[in-house]
Amino acid sequence: MHESVPQPTASAGPDTIAAVATALGGAVAVIRVSGPEAVVAVQRVWRSRTSLDRPPFRQLRLGRVLDASGRPLDQALAAAFPGPSSYTGELMAEVHCHGGPLTARLVLLELFRHGVRPAEPGEFTRRAFLNGKMDLTQAEAVADLIEAQTEMALRLANRQLEGRLGRAVDALYDDLLFLAGEVEARLDFPDEDLDFLPPAELDDRFARTGAAVERLLADRREGEVLRRGIRLVLAGPTNVGKSSLLNAILGWDRAIVTQVPGTTRDTLEELAHIRGVPVRLIDTAGVRETLDLVEKTGVERSVETIRRAEILLWVIDATRPYADQAYPGFTRRTPVVLVANKSDLAPAAPADTPPEFGKPVLTCALTGDGFEELFDRIEQVVWERPHAGVPETAVSVRHAALLDHTVELLADARRQCAEGAWENAAVTLRAAVNETGRITGRCYSDDLLDSVFARFCIGK
Repeated sequence: MHESVPQPTASAGPDTIAAVATALGGAVAVIRVSGPEAVVAVQRVWRSRTSLDRPPFRQLRLGRVLDASGRPLDQALAAAFPGPSSYTGELMAEVHCHGGPLTARLVLLELFRHGVRPAEPGEFTRRAFLNGKMDLTQAEAVADLIEAQTEMALRLANRQLEGRLGRAVDALYDDLLFLAGEVEARLDFPDEDLDFLPPAELDDRFARTGAAVERLLADRREGEVLRRGIRLVLAGPTNVGKSSLLNAILGWDRAIVTQVPGTTRDTLEELAHIRGVPVRLIDTAGVRETLDLVEKTGVERSVETIRRAEILLWVIDATRPYADQAYPGFTRRTPVVLVANKSDLAPAAPADTPPEFGKPVLTCALTGDGFEELFDRIEQVVWERPHAGVPETAVSVRHAALLDHTVELLADARRQCAEGAWENAAVTLRAAVNETGRITGRCYSDDLLDSVFARFCIGK
């Protein structure tokens, strides 16, 4: 039997959507179409010697895109993808045209003229989830994969896309479901001589399930850092080499560097990668008392930026006493790494540096000396513990919030079971099951899906 393209009917299901799935301006633009009218719509604007609704499918064919009057818009490739073996799980088609923004836009407009509507952000992946092609953690991994800024983040997203996090959460879901079933059985058959778990064994199951939740939460820091990055601020007095350090870390001249104190008047922000960690590196104006209105505004912005830093590099001049350039203590909660710059002019950090920041890192922005030690210290502060590389699973902020609530519910249910409050425990466990199910989408609402897919771009 040859595979065939389903013919649309009046009750074929959801409407047909289309969007450009690639960044405009490249060599090729891919226009993705999904829904019951996908092939019919494409064939109304794309013409070739062979029809897309006949095999072989999933193979690109050469043709031309025509406008409403039959004039050619572009020479393009097209392919059909019958469901359920497609990305969305439903009938799909793609048009590969030249990548100019005008060409792609005109092709899309022709499709819209034939009843196809514009896709919403993340709608293709949302349909893939609703059609059982992936769970919610895998759908989120699609966005993580697109947004990944480092190799570590990319590898983590690929592991999640493979379903590793989803399988771990599903195992936890099943454990919670078992506990809920065990407790509810005592309510449904109170007078039956059933083989209930002994109290000690039931409590042990609670303990093991709780440990499974904690294992998933153990890597929350990795997940948050690799997905979101770290806000790393370079601050300090004027003329200590902050901007030179910024340029040296980036590998190019982002900031203007002169011998004149107060050259930097505003904050500068760039993305950098330090030991696989995505870092938002922010250079600030030198902190000092000044009567210059512009510089004073820059200093005020520096102070505000310091207060919002996740890691602060307080940069000083190694040739001057620390007391003359001490950290004013704008924030007590932010980890501070003391950096003594200009090691080419001084053999050691100032002798009066306080012990509260640990050993100062001696660097030279001109030669790169001390940078490996600086990166070691940043990596140590970022992970807050020894770090062995990309974890097998690393939950996101959304996942962690649901797991945190699961921990609380599980503790409550365990206590309720110990007290013999089986009805309360059953309700609590069902809530825990629901919270865990919201991670993978086994339990979901439209509001949950709207929240998850809002971060997606159109065409994904």
